[in-house]
Amino acid sequence: MSLRDDISRDVTASLKAGEKEKLSALRMLLSAVKYKEVDLRRPLTDPEVHQVVSTLLRQRQDSIDQFRKGNRLDLAEKEEREAEILKAYMPAQLSAEELRQIIKKAASEAGAKGPGDMGKLMKAVMPHVKGKADGKLVNDIVREVLGG
Repeated sequence: MSLRDDISRDVTASLKAGEKEKLSALRMLLSAVKYKEVDLRRPLTDPEVHQVVSTLLRQRQDSIDQFRKGNRLDLAEKEEREAEILKAYMPAQLSAEELRQIIKKAASEAGAKGPGDMGKLMKAVMPHVKGKADGKLVNDIVREVLGG
């Protein structure tokens, strides 16, 4: 069963259980997946669905930051609850230490030694951690490893 089918099944279950907030978040996710499918003119693979979820999570985080700056804690909390619901559809995330080990290994393999090699190292690391780690965290650890 695909991830998209899991989301559809969870929408139905949330509807039957009367979980309005979860239902709203899942409908938004399913809508984004369907929109992407129409755009590509084919069903999405699970990694592509993960990418859609990742995009929505990034949007939620941006909204949370903006709501906190605007002192709208009620809306920030709502976005946080939606983000928690969406995180259930992401693969397990790598810890900072696991990520650091992957980046150090890639740095030695790619011969990256200083801040000027950041692009080369990011290019080597991202295919291994795509969907399993936040790009900002990867970028921060790459800077740390390269001493930049």
